[in-house]
Amino acid sequence: MSDLPVALYTGELFDNNCAVIIPKDTIHLSAIWCFCKSQIFKKVVRQIDQSLKVTNATLVQVPFDLEHWQAVAEQEYPNGLPEPHSDDPTQWLFNGSITSSENSLHGALGRLLGYKWPEQPSGDEFEDYIDADGIVCLSALLGERPAVDRLRDLLKAAYGNSWSLSQEETLLDQAGYRDKGLEAWLRDGFFEQHCKLFHHRPFIWHIWDGMRDGSGFSALVNYHKLDRANMEKLTYAHLGEWIRRQSEAINNNEPGAEKRLVAAENLQKKLALILEGEPPHDIFIRWKQLQEQPIGWEPDLNDGVRLNIRPFMTADILRWRPNINWNKDRGKNPDGSERFNDVHLTIKEKIEARERAK
Repeated sequence: MSDLPVALYTGELFDNNCAVIIPKDTIHLSAIWCFCKSQIFKKVVRQIDQSLKVTNATLVQVPFDLEHWQAVAEQEYPNGLPEPHSDDPTQWLFNGSITSSENSLHGALGRLLGYKWPEQPSGDEFEDYIDADGIVCLSALLGERPAVDRLRDLLKAAYGNSWSLSQEETLLDQAGYRDKGLEAWLRDGFFEQHCKLFHHRPFIWHIWDGMRDGSGFSALVNYHKLDRANMEKLTYAHLGEWIRRQSEAINNNEPGAEKRLVAAENLQKKLALILEGEPPHDIFIRWKQLQEQPIGWEPDLNDGVRLNIRPFMTADILRWRPNINWNKDRGKNPDGSERFNDVHLTIKEKIEARERAK
């Protein structure tokens, strides 16, 4: 629009707020790119068309000195235009590199939880560090080491000989936790930063029991791996072991154990409600028929974080509340009805609809 931003086109669908300039001869691509990303191009376009939204035809009416821009391109890109790439983990062009990431801690934790970026190569030297089920508890449970130790090991492997305490402090300084440490960042800072970094569509969820002193149960979960089986594993295996430990701690008269047990049991009850899926802990997908609605925790990743995260936000078991709502969407459904999202359906209604659809 007004600023005329440009980017290299890689084949995505686009609407009429964008335009693609395609060279007749690809040998001229680098010269055209250098021209279009310069301030000169924007200035000349505005001399021709001063409207907020420039028409497509205007963009190719500008005078173009091919020889000049070829010289600029040869100096700026002597080996030709680089392959599309981004060090920003919010972009699909990011290849999963931990050390080159603009947010190395977030990139490393995503890798640890088994998240895979679209451009990430299959199989690398970090495979042994990746959690199989996408559930990493902050405390040592089920024979797995604490999250902070596992994350630090992955960072050491990624940075190799350049890894040091100073390097860790540098990464924590970027995250605002230099004086608090890596464990405190995982416990208190990560999830809020993750939600904001990924535009309030988090793919790693920090599920906890609400114990703000850090003594309670906390788990980082890869939403993309959180099927029903892993949800049950989190609820009854990971959290179940934590509950058993607190019961033993009570028998040993350990201070604070009773409070931790109550918090953990409350969390388990809430997770069980999500597994069952009765309102208000159900999932509603606006564009699906009643017989297609999930019963209990049966998420379809294609439906998106916004809809699938609703029962977890309703249960108030996320470490920080992302800015997500289920207000009415703009526009109308194909049948002319309103696009309501904050709808709750009972299991009985869904089962009866499935029976009718057979």
